[in-house]
Amino acid sequence: MADPKLRPVDDVLIEGQHNYDTITDRIGSVVLNQDNFSPSHAKGKQWFLFITLGFLLVSVLMLSIGWLLYQGIGIWGNNQPSAWGFDIINFVWWIGIGHAGTLISAILLLMRQKWRMSINRFAEAMTIFAVMCAGLFPLLHTGRPWAAYWLFPYPNWLAMWPNFRSPLVWDVFAVSTYFTVSLLFWGIGLIPDFATLRDRAKSKTARLVYGIASLGWRGSTKHWHRYEQAYLILGGLSTPLVLSVHSIVSFDFAVSILPGWHVTLFPPYFVAGAVFAGFAMVLAFLIPMRAMYNLKDFVTMKHIDWMCKIMLATGMIVFYGYLAEIFFSFYSGNQYEAFMMKNRMFGPYGWAYWLLILCNGIVPLTLWKQKYRQHLPWVWIVTLFVSVGMWFERFVIIPMSLHRDFLPSSWGMYVPTIWDFGMFLGTIGLFFFLMFLFIRFLPMISIFEMRELLHRTKEGEHKAEPAVTGGEA
Repeated sequence: MADPKLRPVDDVLIEGQHNYDTITDRIGSVVLNQDNFSPSHAKGKQWFLFITLGFLLVSVLMLSIGWLLYQGIGIWGNNQPSAWGFDIINFVWWIGIGHAGTLISAILLLMRQKWRMSINRFAEAMTIFAVMCAGLFPLLHTGRPWAAYWLFPYPNWLAMWPNFRSPLVWDVFAVSTYFTVSLLFWGIGLIPDFATLRDRAKSKTARLVYGIASLGWRGSTKHWHRYEQAYLILGGLSTPLVLSVHSIVSFDFAVSILPGWHVTLFPPYFVAGAVFAGFAMVLAFLIPMRAMYNLKDFVTMKHIDWMCKIMLATGMIVFYGYLAEIFFSFYSGNQYEAFMMKNRMFGPYGWAYWLLILCNGIVPLTLWKQKYRQHLPWVWIVTLFVSVGMWFERFVIIPMSLHRDFLPSSWGMYVPTIWDFGMFLGTIGLFFFLMFLFIRFLPMISIFEMRELLHRTKEGEHKAEPAVTGGEA
């Protein structure tokens, strides 16, 4: 039985007049309404345009990978001494983007933050797809991806075992564990909504597919009890992964002796940068989708304000890391460290360093003012600056530290090729393509969690009524 209409619910989390049925209809109709994805309708045209663009870029990715496997990694701009280039830059960048979803889902779940309910599903999907894009680069960087299984310690008669002292092997285990737990966390969270879509779908095919995906969910007390236990356990497992995965990625650099890499600050610095980049990408996608599918009641300005504050806080940690690097390089008295920093600032790639400072250090400071956090076009522009800035941060760390090492006789410039750009743009297209497929077939916002939020708000109102009306508090 549908609940009666309520007065406006807490404007922080849900806006407008809603009951359980209207919440289910508004969110579920994005998937079940065919007009949203038909090229003959206005909304469908937008979706069709974006997924077509994504598909074209995926074609570029397939072409780049095919040529790479035929010719070898010599088609990239990697050289000596810059043995790492776009491949590792993009790997670290994509892994960083994948951190916001787990932070929103797991850590905010354990901290009982109700505002995560509107954005966790969207952010979790971005985590899965970003890690998929990231995994392509180290796999192809080896030059022999068909032998990638050698990185796992499986019993073999050649007695070839991975070198567990190598941080590159640590990456394999960290990223694969992170992807597996994130996928399970996302999939389990979808089960109640699959059942809702199963019951409301009109076509037999949709009912069959959503019915299989819902795993026989009936909404019984036993089902909810087991669901909440599994969800909480996975949230507890995911929380340390947020800290460990990008810390281990930072060890790729920090355990070396190269100036600019051999820094103990890297693990917390990389983790803060990952959350910074991840929240920026979530906002960059969420703001247009919120407007396109009329979800402003559920993703309110308060949600965007809080996300901007987290982005601002992590951005200041990252900027502190930049200042600390400058201090370390000159205070250490190490001539190689001092030269590395001078080369970053005033060397041939100096423009990239100052662009990094502008994008990650100067522009996000505007979010201190509430009027800028409430101005959606500006927030969206800031997220683009941050995404570009975090990519250039990886460019500054990797090729700029490699291209001028200890011996001037081995110095050389790193110049990416068209195939480097093809791979990078191709993974962006893959990310777009998967995100718009997700929007097409799965609810962007968790239906059952929004209904639970409405129920809790309603209970809070009823408990508050005697104190307010009776005046005997």
